[in-house]
Amino acid sequence: MSTPPLLPSRIPLWLTPLKIPVFRALWTTWLVANVCMYTNDVAAAWMMTSLTTSATLIALVQTAANLPVLLLGLPSGALADILNRKHFLVFTQLWLAINATLLFVSSVFNLLNPIFLLLLTFINGVGLAMRWPVYAAIVPDLVPRDNLHLALGLNSIAMNASRILGPLIAGLIIAGIGTEYVFALNMVLSLAMTTIVLRWKNESYISTLPGERFFGAMRVGAQYVRQSKPMRSILIRSFLFYMQSSSLLALLPVIAKSHFDGDANTFTLLLSCLGFGAIIVGSQLNYLRDKFTPQQMASFGIIFLSISSAGVVLVPNLWYAAPIMVLSGMSWFSVGNTLSTASQLSLPNWIRARGMSFYQMSLMGGSALGAFVWGKITNSTDVTTGVVASAIFGILALLLIRKHRIHGHEAEDLSPVCPIERPHPSRDIDPHEGPVMISIEYHIRKEQADVFRKLMAKTRRSRLKQGALSWSLFEDAEHAGKFLEYFVFETWADYLRRFDRFTADDLAMQEERHRLHIDSSPPKLTRRIATQLKQ
Repeated sequence: MSTPPLLPSRIPLWLTPLKIPVFRALWTTWLVANVCMYTNDVAAAWMMTSLTTSATLIALVQTAANLPVLLLGLPSGALADILNRKHFLVFTQLWLAINATLLFVSSVFNLLNPIFLLLLTFINGVGLAMRWPVYAAIVPDLVPRDNLHLALGLNSIAMNASRILGPLIAGLIIAGIGTEYVFALNMVLSLAMTTIVLRWKNESYISTLPGERFFGAMRVGAQYVRQSKPMRSILIRSFLFYMQSSSLLALLPVIAKSHFDGDANTFTLLLSCLGFGAIIVGSQLNYLRDKFTPQQMASFGIIFLSISSAGVVLVPNLWYAAPIMVLSGMSWFSVGNTLSTASQLSLPNWIRARGMSFYQMSLMGGSALGAFVWGKITNSTDVTTGVVASAIFGILALLLIRKHRIHGHEAEDLSPVCPIERPHPSRDIDPHEGPVMISIEYHIRKEQADVFRKLMAKTRRSRLKQGALSWSLFEDAEHAGKFLEYFVFETWADYLRRFDRFTADDLAMQEERHRLHIDSSPPKLTRRIATQLKQ
Protein backbone atom coordinates (compact mmCIF):
# COMPACT_ATOMS: atom_id res chain seq x y z
CA MET A 1 0.00 0.00 0.00
CA SER A 2 1.45 3.39 -0.93
CA THR A 3 2.20 5.67 1.99
CA PRO A 4 -0.13 8.68 2.26
CA PRO A 5 1.26 11.80 3.92
CA LEU A 6 1.23 11.69 7.69
CA LEU A 7 -1.39 13.64 9.57
CA PRO A 8 -0.21 16.78 11.39
CA SER A 9 1.60 15.95 14.62
CA ARG A 10 -0.65 18.22 16.69
CA ILE A 11 -3.82 16.18 16.72
CA PRO A 12 -5.92 15.03 19.69
CA LEU A 13 -4.46 12.05 21.50
CA TRP A 14 -7.44 9.83 20.71
CA LEU A 15 -6.72 10.26 16.98
CA THR A 16 -3.07 9.22 17.36
CA PRO A 17 -3.45 5.84 15.56
CA LEU A 18 -4.61 7.70 12.43
CA LYS A 19 -1.07 9.09 12.12
CA ILE A 20 -0.05 5.58 11.00
CA PRO A 21 -0.72 5.54 7.23
CA VAL A 22 -1.58 1.83 6.95
CA PHE A 23 -3.98 1.94 9.89
CA ARG A 24 -5.55 5.12 8.52
CA ALA A 25 -6.18 3.47 5.16
CA LEU A 26 -7.62 0.28 6.67
CA TRP A 27 -9.67 2.26 9.20
CA THR A 28 -11.19 4.19 6.29
CA THR A 29 -11.96 0.85 4.66
CA TRP A 30 -13.58 -0.32 7.91
CA LEU A 31 -15.72 2.83 8.17
CA VAL A 32 -16.92 2.65 4.58
CA ALA A 33 -17.49 -1.10 4.81
CA ASN A 34 -19.73 -0.67 7.84
CA VAL A 35 -21.65 2.15 6.19
CA CYS A 36 -22.25 -0.29 3.32
CA MET A 37 -23.40 -2.94 5.79
CA TYR A 38 -26.04 -0.69 7.36
CA THR A 39 -27.22 0.75 4.05
CA ASN A 40 -27.60 -2.82 2.73
CA ASP A 41 -29.65 -3.88 5.78
CA VAL A 42 -31.97 -0.89 5.44
CA ALA A 43 -32.36 -1.31 1.67
CA ALA A 44 -33.00 -5.07 1.92
CA ALA A 45 -35.63 -4.57 4.64
CA TRP A 46 -37.33 -1.82 2.61
CA MET A 47 -37.17 -3.85 -0.59
CA MET A 48 -38.83 -6.77 1.21
CA THR A 49 -41.80 -4.55 2.14
CA SER A 50 -42.40 -4.00 -1.59
CA LEU A 51 -42.20 -7.74 -2.34
CA THR A 52 -44.47 -9.09 0.41
CA THR A 53 -46.79 -8.05 3.20
CA SER A 54 -45.72 -10.98 5.41
CA ALA A 55 -44.35 -9.67 8.71
CA THR A 56 -42.47 -12.95 9.14
CA LEU A 57 -40.58 -12.57 5.87
CA ILE A 58 -39.82 -8.93 6.60
CA ALA A 59 -38.46 -9.86 10.05
CA LEU A 60 -36.39 -12.69 8.51
CA VAL A 61 -34.26 -10.10 6.70
CA GLN A 62 -32.48 -9.33 9.99
CA THR A 63 -32.18 -13.03 10.77
CA ALA A 64 -30.64 -13.70 7.36
CA ALA A 65 -28.17 -10.85 7.88
CA ASN A 66 -27.01 -11.91 11.37
CA LEU A 67 -27.28 -15.72 11.35
CA PRO A 68 -24.03 -16.27 9.36
CA VAL A 69 -22.03 -14.58 12.12
CA LEU A 70 -23.18 -17.22 14.61
CA LEU A 71 -22.83 -20.13 12.18
CA LEU A 72 -19.52 -19.19 10.58
CA GLY A 73 -17.66 -17.25 13.28
CA LEU A 74 -15.16 -20.00 14.18
CA PRO A 75 -14.61 -21.32 10.60
CA SER A 76 -13.98 -17.74 9.45
CA GLY A 77 -11.51 -17.17 12.28
CA ALA A 78 -9.70 -20.40 11.42
CA LEU A 79 -9.36 -19.38 7.77
CA ALA A 80 -8.10 -15.93 8.77
CA ASP A 81 -5.37 -17.53 10.91
CA ILE A 82 -4.20 -20.21 8.47
CA LEU A 83 -4.40 -18.14 5.24
CA ASN A 84 -2.64 -14.94 4.24
CA ARG A 85 -4.68 -12.27 6.00
CA LYS A 86 -4.34 -9.65 3.27
CA HIS A 87 -5.51 -12.08 0.58
CA PHE A 88 -8.38 -13.26 2.77
CA LEU A 89 -9.50 -9.66 3.44
CA VAL A 90 -9.42 -8.94 -0.31
CA PHE A 91 -11.50 -12.07 -0.90
CA THR A 92 -14.15 -10.95 1.61
CA GLN A 93 -14.35 -7.50 0.02
CA LEU A 94 -14.78 -9.02 -3.45
CA TRP A 95 -17.44 -11.37 -2.05
CA LEU A 96 -19.44 -8.37 -0.76
CA ALA A 97 -18.94 -6.42 -4.00
CA ILE A 98 -20.21 -9.35 -6.12
CA ASN A 99 -23.21 -9.80 -3.83
CA ALA A 100 -24.03 -6.07 -4.08
CA THR A 101 -23.79 -6.38 -7.87
CA LEU A 102 -26.24 -9.30 -7.86
CA LEU A 103 -28.65 -7.32 -5.68
CA PHE A 104 -28.39 -4.29 -7.98
CA VAL A 105 -28.86 -6.23 -11.22
CA SER A 106 -31.69 -8.35 -9.78
CA SER A 107 -33.57 -5.29 -8.51
CA VAL A 108 -33.12 -3.36 -11.78
CA PHE A 109 -34.49 -6.24 -13.88
CA ASN A 110 -37.24 -7.15 -11.36
CA LEU A 111 -35.75 -10.59 -10.70
CA LEU A 112 -36.06 -10.39 -6.93
CA ASN A 113 -38.64 -12.31 -4.95
CA PRO A 114 -38.78 -12.70 -1.15
CA ILE A 115 -36.83 -15.98 -1.05
CA PHE A 116 -34.13 -14.78 -3.46
CA LEU A 117 -33.74 -11.54 -1.47
CA LEU A 118 -33.36 -13.52 1.76
CA LEU A 119 -30.75 -15.74 0.06
CA LEU A 120 -28.71 -12.76 -1.15
CA THR A 121 -29.02 -11.13 2.28
CA PHE A 122 -27.73 -14.35 3.87
CA ILE A 123 -24.83 -14.49 1.38
CA ASN A 124 -23.98 -10.88 2.25
CA GLY A 125 -23.98 -11.90 5.91
CA VAL A 126 -21.52 -14.69 5.08
CA GLY A 127 -19.13 -12.08 3.67
CA LEU A 128 -19.49 -9.96 6.82
CA ALA A 129 -18.92 -13.02 9.03
CA MET A 130 -15.68 -13.75 7.16
CA ARG A 131 -14.45 -10.15 7.20
CA TRP A 132 -14.79 -9.28 10.88
CA PRO A 133 -12.30 -11.81 12.39
CA VAL A 134 -9.57 -11.10 9.84
CA TYR A 135 -9.85 -7.33 10.30
CA ALA A 136 -9.83 -7.74 14.09
CA ALA A 137 -6.68 -9.86 13.83
CA ILE A 138 -4.88 -7.35 11.60
CA VAL A 139 -5.31 -4.24 13.77
CA PRO A 140 -2.89 -5.22 16.62
CA ASP A 141 -0.14 -5.68 14.02
CA LEU A 142 -0.57 -2.12 12.74
CA VAL A 143 -0.38 -0.06 15.95
CA PRO A 144 1.88 -0.10 19.03
CA ARG A 145 0.51 -2.15 21.92
CA ASP A 146 0.11 0.95 24.11
CA ASN A 147 -2.14 2.54 21.48
CA LEU A 148 -4.25 -0.54 20.79
CA HIS A 149 -7.13 0.70 22.96
CA LEU A 150 -7.18 3.95 20.96
CA ALA A 151 -7.20 2.07 17.65
CA LEU A 152 -10.03 -0.16 18.84
CA GLY A 153 -11.81 2.94 20.11
CA LEU A 154 -11.59 4.47 16.64
CA ASN A 155 -12.97 1.24 15.18
CA SER A 156 -15.93 1.46 17.56
CA ILE A 157 -16.41 5.12 16.65
CA ALA A 158 -16.48 4.09 12.99
CA MET A 159 -19.09 1.47 13.82
CA ASN A 160 -21.25 3.96 15.71
CA ALA A 161 -20.88 6.62 13.03
CA SER A 162 -21.82 4.11 10.33
CA ARG A 163 -24.87 3.07 12.36
CA ILE A 164 -26.09 6.66 11.90
CA LEU A 165 -24.71 7.37 8.42
CA GLY A 166 -25.78 4.05 6.88
CA PRO A 167 -29.53 4.33 7.47
CA LEU A 168 -29.42 8.07 6.71
CA ILE A 169 -27.70 7.56 3.34
CA ALA A 170 -29.96 4.62 2.50
CA GLY A 171 -33.06 6.62 3.37
CA LEU A 172 -32.02 9.55 1.19
CA ILE A 173 -31.21 7.30 -1.79
CA ILE A 174 -34.41 5.25 -1.42
CA ALA A 175 -36.53 8.40 -1.21
CA GLY A 176 -34.68 10.15 -4.03
CA ILE A 177 -33.85 7.64 -6.78
CA GLY A 178 -34.79 4.15 -5.64
CA THR A 179 -33.72 1.20 -3.49
CA GLU A 180 -31.66 -0.47 -6.22
CA TYR A 181 -29.20 2.42 -6.21
CA VAL A 182 -28.30 1.69 -2.59
CA PHE A 183 -27.00 -1.68 -3.83
CA ALA A 184 -25.20 0.13 -6.68
CA LEU A 185 -23.46 2.43 -4.20
CA ASN A 186 -22.43 -0.57 -2.08
CA MET A 187 -21.02 -2.24 -5.19
CA VAL A 188 -18.89 0.79 -6.09
CA LEU A 189 -17.69 1.41 -2.52
CA SER A 190 -16.83 -2.28 -1.95
CA LEU A 191 -14.71 -2.33 -5.10
CA ALA A 192 -13.02 0.93 -4.12
CA MET A 193 -12.16 -0.45 -0.68
CA THR A 194 -10.83 -3.62 -2.32
CA THR A 195 -8.30 -1.55 -4.26
CA ILE A 196 -7.14 0.09 -1.03
CA VAL A 197 -6.55 -3.30 0.61
CA LEU A 198 -4.72 -4.54 -2.51
CA ARG A 199 -2.25 -1.65 -2.16
CA TRP A 200 -1.44 -2.66 1.41
CA LYS A 201 2.09 -4.12 1.53
CA ASN A 202 1.87 -6.36 4.57
CA GLU A 203 4.77 -8.35 5.96
CA SER A 204 3.46 -11.73 7.07
CA TYR A 205 5.44 -14.48 8.81
CA ILE A 206 6.24 -17.31 6.40
CA SER A 207 6.49 -20.69 8.12
CA THR A 208 8.47 -23.60 6.69
CA LEU A 209 5.81 -25.95 8.05
CA PRO A 210 2.75 -27.02 6.08
CA GLY A 211 -0.36 -25.00 6.83
CA GLU A 212 -2.70 -26.04 9.62
CA ARG A 213 -5.58 -28.25 8.62
CA PHE A 214 -8.93 -26.47 8.63
CA PHE A 215 -10.72 -28.66 11.19
CA GLY A 216 -7.57 -28.95 13.29
CA ALA A 217 -7.29 -25.16 13.33
CA MET A 218 -10.89 -24.88 14.58
CA ARG A 219 -10.19 -27.49 17.29
CA VAL A 220 -7.10 -25.60 18.47
CA GLY A 221 -9.04 -22.32 18.47
CA ALA A 222 -11.80 -23.75 20.64
CA GLN A 223 -9.22 -25.45 22.86
CA TYR A 224 -7.22 -22.25 23.36
CA VAL A 225 -10.28 -20.26 24.41
CA ARG A 226 -11.43 -23.04 26.74
CA GLN A 227 -8.02 -23.15 28.48
CA SER A 228 -7.52 -19.36 28.66
CA LYS A 229 -8.95 -17.96 31.89
CA PRO A 230 -8.82 -14.33 30.67
CA MET A 231 -10.70 -15.19 27.46
CA ARG A 232 -13.33 -17.23 29.32
CA SER A 233 -13.98 -14.30 31.65
CA ILE A 234 -14.20 -11.86 28.73
CA LEU A 235 -16.60 -14.09 26.78
CA ILE A 236 -18.91 -14.56 29.76
CA ARG A 237 -18.93 -10.83 30.45
CA SER A 238 -19.40 -10.02 26.77
CA PHE A 239 -22.36 -12.37 26.37
CA LEU A 240 -24.16 -11.02 29.44
CA PHE A 241 -23.34 -7.37 28.67
CA TYR A 242 -24.63 -7.51 25.10
CA MET A 243 -27.66 -9.48 26.23
CA GLN A 244 -28.51 -6.66 28.62
CA SER A 245 -27.56 -3.74 26.36
CA SER A 246 -29.46 -5.15 23.38
CA SER A 247 -32.74 -4.05 24.97
CA LEU A 248 -32.16 -0.38 24.21
CA LEU A 249 -31.23 -0.90 20.56
CA ALA A 250 -33.78 -3.64 19.86
CA LEU A 251 -36.64 -1.70 21.44
CA LEU A 252 -35.57 1.77 20.27
CA PRO A 253 -38.13 1.87 17.41
CA VAL A 254 -40.88 1.00 19.89
CA ILE A 255 -39.58 3.58 22.37
CA ALA A 256 -39.56 6.26 19.66
CA LYS A 257 -42.90 5.44 18.10
CA SER A 258 -45.12 4.14 20.91
CA HIS A 259 -43.54 5.41 24.12
CA PHE A 260 -42.87 8.97 22.92
CA ASP A 261 -45.55 9.06 20.17
CA GLY A 262 -42.84 10.00 17.67
CA ASP A 263 -41.89 9.19 14.10
CA ALA A 264 -38.77 8.32 12.09
CA ASN A 265 -37.17 11.63 13.15
CA THR A 266 -37.63 10.71 16.80
CA PHE A 267 -35.92 7.35 16.21
CA THR A 268 -33.05 9.03 14.35
CA LEU A 269 -32.60 11.57 17.17
CA LEU A 270 -32.37 8.88 19.86
CA LEU A 271 -30.02 6.76 17.76
CA SER A 272 -27.83 9.78 17.02
CA CYS A 273 -27.64 10.63 20.73
CA LEU A 274 -26.48 7.09 21.45
CA GLY A 275 -23.76 7.35 18.80
CA PHE A 276 -22.76 10.82 19.96
CA GLY A 277 -22.22 9.54 23.50
CA ALA A 278 -19.99 6.76 22.16
CA ILE A 279 -17.90 9.27 20.22
CA ILE A 280 -17.47 11.47 23.33
CA VAL A 281 -16.02 8.58 25.33
CA GLY A 282 -13.90 7.49 22.37
CA SER A 283 -12.21 10.88 22.41
CA GLN A 284 -11.45 10.57 26.15
CA LEU A 285 -10.20 6.99 26.32
CA ASN A 286 -6.66 7.81 27.43
CA TYR A 287 -7.91 10.02 30.26
CA LEU A 288 -10.35 7.33 31.42
CA ARG A 289 -7.70 4.58 31.28
CA ASP A 290 -5.44 6.71 33.49
CA LYS A 291 -8.22 7.10 36.05
CA PHE A 292 -9.79 3.63 36.01
CA THR A 293 -8.67 0.02 35.65
CA PRO A 294 -10.26 -2.15 32.92
CA GLN A 295 -12.25 -3.92 35.63
CA GLN A 296 -13.62 -0.60 36.91
CA MET A 297 -14.37 0.63 33.39
CA ALA A 298 -16.42 -2.49 32.66
CA SER A 299 -18.24 -2.56 36.01
CA PHE A 300 -19.02 1.17 36.26
CA GLY A 301 -20.09 1.16 32.61
CA ILE A 302 -22.64 -1.61 33.19
CA ILE A 303 -24.01 0.17 36.27
CA PHE A 304 -24.41 3.50 34.45
CA LEU A 305 -25.85 1.80 31.37
CA SER A 306 -28.44 -0.01 33.49
CA ILE A 307 -29.45 3.20 35.22
CA SER A 308 -29.49 5.34 32.06
CA SER A 309 -31.38 2.79 29.92
CA ALA A 310 -34.08 2.59 32.57
CA GLY A 311 -34.08 6.38 32.76
CA VAL A 312 -34.83 6.68 29.04
CA VAL A 313 -38.25 5.04 29.47
CA LEU A 314 -39.00 6.50 32.91
CA VAL A 315 -38.58 10.21 32.09
CA PRO A 316 -41.71 12.14 31.00
CA ASN A 317 -40.72 13.27 27.51
CA LEU A 318 -38.20 13.12 24.66
CA TRP A 319 -36.20 16.15 25.77
CA TYR A 320 -35.19 14.38 28.98
CA ALA A 321 -34.61 11.09 27.15
CA ALA A 322 -32.20 12.53 24.55
CA PRO A 323 -29.39 13.52 26.99
CA ILE A 324 -29.90 10.26 28.88
CA MET A 325 -29.35 8.42 25.57
CA VAL A 326 -26.02 10.25 25.31
CA LEU A 327 -25.09 8.86 28.75
CA SER A 328 -26.18 5.41 27.60
CA GLY A 329 -23.92 5.69 24.56
CA MET A 330 -21.01 6.73 26.76
CA SER A 331 -21.58 3.80 29.12
CA TRP A 332 -22.07 1.31 26.29
CA PHE A 333 -18.86 2.40 24.57
CA SER A 334 -16.75 2.24 27.75
CA VAL A 335 -17.76 -1.38 28.38
CA GLY A 336 -17.59 -2.48 24.74
CA ASN A 337 -14.15 -0.97 24.17
CA THR A 338 -12.82 -2.43 27.43
CA LEU A 339 -14.00 -5.94 26.51
CA SER A 340 -12.71 -5.69 22.94
CA THR A 341 -9.28 -4.41 24.02
CA ALA A 342 -8.97 -7.04 26.76
CA SER A 343 -9.79 -9.82 24.29
CA GLN A 344 -7.17 -8.57 21.80
CA LEU A 345 -4.52 -8.40 24.53
CA SER A 346 -5.40 -11.90 25.75
CA LEU A 347 -4.60 -13.49 22.38
CA PRO A 348 -1.22 -14.09 20.69
CA ASN A 349 -1.00 -13.29 17.01
CA TRP A 350 -1.14 -16.90 15.76
CA ILE A 351 -4.61 -17.52 17.27
CA ARG A 352 -6.02 -13.98 17.27
CA ALA A 353 -8.58 -14.31 14.47
CA ARG A 354 -9.99 -17.52 15.96
CA GLY A 355 -10.12 -15.99 19.44
CA MET A 356 -11.82 -12.84 18.15
CA SER A 357 -14.35 -14.96 16.28
CA PHE A 358 -15.41 -16.38 19.66
CA TYR A 359 -15.70 -12.82 20.97
CA GLN A 360 -17.83 -11.94 17.96
CA MET A 361 -20.07 -14.97 18.53
CA SER A 362 -20.54 -14.11 22.21
CA LEU A 363 -21.45 -10.55 21.20
CA MET A 364 -23.94 -11.63 18.54
CA GLY A 365 -25.32 -14.48 20.64
CA GLY A 366 -25.92 -12.22 23.62
CA SER A 367 -27.50 -9.55 21.44
CA ALA A 368 -29.78 -12.05 19.68
CA LEU A 369 -30.93 -13.71 22.92
CA GLY A 370 -31.39 -10.36 24.65
CA ALA A 371 -33.47 -8.93 21.81
CA PHE A 372 -35.69 -12.03 21.94
CA VAL A 373 -36.10 -12.00 25.75
CA TRP A 374 -36.73 -8.26 26.14
CA GLY A 375 -38.99 -8.29 23.10
CA LYS A 376 -41.07 -11.10 24.62
CA ILE A 377 -41.34 -9.27 27.93
CA THR A 378 -42.36 -6.07 26.10
CA ASN A 379 -45.03 -7.94 24.09
CA SER A 380 -46.48 -9.37 27.30
CA THR A 381 -46.34 -6.08 29.24
CA ASP A 382 -45.03 -2.79 27.83
CA VAL A 383 -41.75 -1.26 26.66
CA THR A 384 -41.05 0.35 30.04
CA THR A 385 -41.18 -3.03 31.77
CA GLY A 386 -38.98 -4.61 29.10
CA VAL A 387 -36.21 -2.01 29.39
CA VAL A 388 -36.35 -1.83 33.20
CA ALA A 389 -36.18 -5.64 33.36
CA SER A 390 -32.99 -5.56 31.27
CA ALA A 391 -31.52 -2.91 33.59
CA ILE A 392 -32.22 -5.05 36.66
CA PHE A 393 -30.73 -8.06 34.84
CA GLY A 394 -27.55 -6.03 34.16
CA ILE A 395 -27.02 -5.25 37.86
CA LEU A 396 -27.74 -8.84 38.93
CA ALA A 397 -25.43 -10.24 36.25
CA LEU A 398 -22.65 -7.93 37.44
CA LEU A 399 -22.96 -9.40 40.94
CA LEU A 400 -22.93 -12.97 39.62
CA ILE A 401 -19.73 -12.54 37.56
CA ARG A 402 -17.60 -10.84 40.22
CA LYS A 403 -14.93 -13.57 40.00
CA HIS A 404 -14.59 -13.15 36.23
CA ARG A 405 -12.30 -10.15 36.40
CA ILE A 406 -10.78 -8.21 33.51
CA HIS A 407 -7.08 -7.57 33.86
CA GLY A 408 -4.90 -5.07 32.08
CA HIS A 409 -2.23 -5.88 29.53
CA GLU A 410 0.19 -6.82 32.34
CA ALA A 411 -1.81 -9.96 33.23
CA GLU A 412 -0.09 -12.18 30.64
CA ASP A 413 3.09 -11.74 28.66
CA LEU A 414 2.32 -13.32 25.30
CA SER A 415 5.52 -12.13 23.63
CA PRO A 416 6.84 -14.97 21.44
CA VAL A 417 10.10 -16.57 22.61
CA CYS A 418 11.73 -19.87 21.72
CA PRO A 419 14.27 -20.88 24.39
CA ILE A 420 13.55 -24.61 24.25
CA GLU A 421 15.77 -26.84 22.16
CA ARG A 422 14.31 -27.91 18.84
CA PRO A 423 14.33 -31.66 18.14
CA HIS A 424 16.98 -33.33 15.98
CA PRO A 425 15.37 -36.60 14.85
CA SER A 426 17.50 -39.54 13.76
CA ARG A 427 15.58 -39.80 10.49
CA ASP A 428 13.57 -37.57 8.20
CA ILE A 429 10.06 -37.37 9.58
CA ASP A 430 7.15 -36.49 7.32
CA PRO A 431 5.32 -33.44 8.79
CA HIS A 432 2.01 -35.35 8.65
CA GLU A 433 3.29 -38.38 10.63
CA GLY A 434 1.79 -38.84 14.06
CA PRO A 435 0.57 -38.89 16.72
CA VAL A 436 3.62 -37.55 18.56
CA MET A 437 4.05 -38.16 22.30
CA ILE A 438 6.39 -36.06 24.43
CA SER A 439 7.31 -37.19 27.93
CA ILE A 440 9.27 -35.23 30.55
CA GLU A 441 10.55 -36.80 33.78
CA TYR A 442 10.85 -34.69 36.94
CA HIS A 443 12.37 -35.46 40.35
CA ILE A 444 10.74 -33.33 43.05
CA ARG A 445 11.35 -33.09 46.78
CA LYS A 446 8.50 -34.64 48.76
CA GLU A 447 7.69 -31.39 50.59
CA GLN A 448 7.47 -29.56 47.24
CA ALA A 449 5.05 -32.04 45.62
CA ASP A 450 1.90 -29.95 46.19
CA VAL A 451 3.59 -26.82 44.82
CA PHE A 452 4.68 -28.83 41.78
CA ARG A 453 1.14 -30.15 41.18
CA LYS A 454 -0.29 -26.62 41.22
CA LEU A 455 2.36 -25.52 38.74
CA MET A 456 1.58 -28.50 36.50
CA ALA A 457 -2.11 -27.50 36.42
CA LYS A 458 -1.01 -24.25 34.77
CA THR A 459 1.38 -26.21 32.55
CA ARG A 460 -1.49 -28.39 31.37
CA ARG A 461 -3.44 -25.31 30.22
CA SER A 462 -0.35 -24.02 28.41
CA ARG A 463 0.28 -27.30 26.53
CA LEU A 464 -3.36 -27.55 25.47
CA LYS A 465 -3.38 -23.91 24.32
CA GLN A 466 -0.38 -24.72 22.12
CA GLY A 467 -2.45 -27.41 20.39
CA ALA A 468 -1.79 -30.65 22.29
CA LEU A 469 -4.50 -33.30 21.90
CA SER A 470 -4.15 -34.60 25.45
CA TRP A 471 -2.06 -34.15 28.59
CA SER A 472 -1.48 -36.21 31.73
CA LEU A 473 0.77 -36.27 34.81
CA PHE A 474 1.78 -39.55 36.47
CA GLU A 475 3.47 -40.14 39.82
CA ASP A 476 5.79 -43.09 40.23
CA ALA A 477 4.16 -45.57 42.63
CA GLU A 478 7.54 -46.88 43.83
CA HIS A 479 9.71 -43.74 43.91
CA ALA A 480 8.36 -40.76 45.86
CA GLY A 481 8.81 -37.44 44.11
CA LYS A 482 9.26 -38.93 40.65
CA PHE A 483 6.73 -37.55 38.14
CA LEU A 484 6.20 -38.13 34.44
CA GLU A 485 4.45 -35.53 32.30
CA TYR A 486 3.30 -36.53 28.86
CA PHE A 487 1.36 -34.73 26.13
CA VAL A 488 0.35 -35.71 22.61
CA PHE A 489 0.15 -33.78 19.32
CA GLU A 490 -1.76 -34.99 16.28
CA THR A 491 1.16 -34.71 13.82
CA TRP A 492 4.87 -33.91 13.78
CA ALA A 493 4.09 -30.55 12.15
CA ASP A 494 1.61 -29.72 14.93
CA TYR A 495 4.30 -30.49 17.48
CA LEU A 496 6.86 -28.28 15.73
CA ARG A 497 4.35 -25.39 15.68
CA ARG A 498 4.52 -25.19 19.46
CA PHE A 499 8.01 -23.72 19.15
CA ASP A 500 6.51 -20.71 17.34
CA ARG A 501 3.76 -20.50 19.98
CA PHE A 502 6.02 -20.51 23.04
CA THR A 503 5.54 -17.27 25.02
CA ALA A 504 7.35 -15.39 27.79
CA ASP A 505 4.77 -16.76 30.25
CA ASP A 506 5.56 -20.30 29.07
CA LEU A 507 9.25 -19.58 29.62
CA ALA A 508 8.58 -18.42 33.17
CA MET A 509 6.69 -21.65 33.90
CA GLN A 510 9.47 -23.74 32.38
CA GLU A 511 12.07 -22.03 34.58
CA GLU A 512 9.88 -22.62 37.64
CA ARG A 513 9.53 -26.32 36.80
CA HIS A 514 13.30 -26.62 36.40
CA ARG A 515 13.87 -24.91 39.78
CA LEU A 516 11.70 -27.54 41.48
CA HIS A 517 13.58 -30.36 39.69
CA ILE A 518 16.31 -31.53 42.11
CA ASP A 519 18.66 -33.43 39.76
CA SER A 520 21.79 -31.71 38.50
CA SER A 521 20.79 -32.44 34.91
CA PRO A 522 17.62 -30.95 33.35
CA PRO A 523 14.38 -32.98 33.30
CA LYS A 524 14.68 -35.86 30.83
CA LEU A 525 12.69 -35.15 27.67
CA THR A 526 11.74 -37.91 25.21
CA ARG A 527 9.94 -37.50 21.89
CA ARG A 528 8.15 -40.51 20.43
CA ILE A 529 6.27 -40.82 17.15
CA ALA A 530 3.67 -43.49 16.37
CA THR A 531 4.92 -46.30 14.17
CA GLN A 532 2.97 -48.46 11.77
CA LEU A 533 2.60 -52.13 12.69
CA LYS A 534 3.04 -54.73 9.97
CA GLN A 535 0.46 -57.50 9.96
